[in-house]
Amino acid sequence: MQSYTIGQAARLLGVSPDTARRWADAGRVATHRDENGRRLIAGRDLAVLAVETGQSGGGDDEPSYTTARNAFPGIVTAVKLGDVAAQVEIQAGPHRLVSLLTREAVEELGLEVGMRATARVKSTNVHIDRV
Repeated sequence: MQSYTIGQAARLLGVSPDTARRWADAGRVATHRDENGRRLIAGRDLAVLAVETGQSGGGDDEPSYTTARNAFPGIVTAVKLGDVAAQVEIQAGPHRLVSLLTREAVEELGLEVGMRATARVKSTNVHIDRV
């Protein structure tokens, strides 16, 4: 049976390690110790907790993890809204990234000039994560 450390469980659940630790301390999920004394959560127990938190929306406000590996943290320098589409520019160090996305996505993320954001690039798509 696969077991996960508190940190691994936190990443899988989309919460901070402190939150996962508090949940374990409160008995929300059972833990056991490995030969090195690290607290582990059995995979089946973690799966049950993942379903519970997914149904209740019990995650932290931290960004979710993604398969888009090319991340460019920066600052939003321009937001151009159309009726349906939008254009967002991010300056990430020497890199200027432009993403075309829906107006709805920009509004849901609350993207505005001057806020921190991360552009994630996978293939030819740029995903924007609010930081």
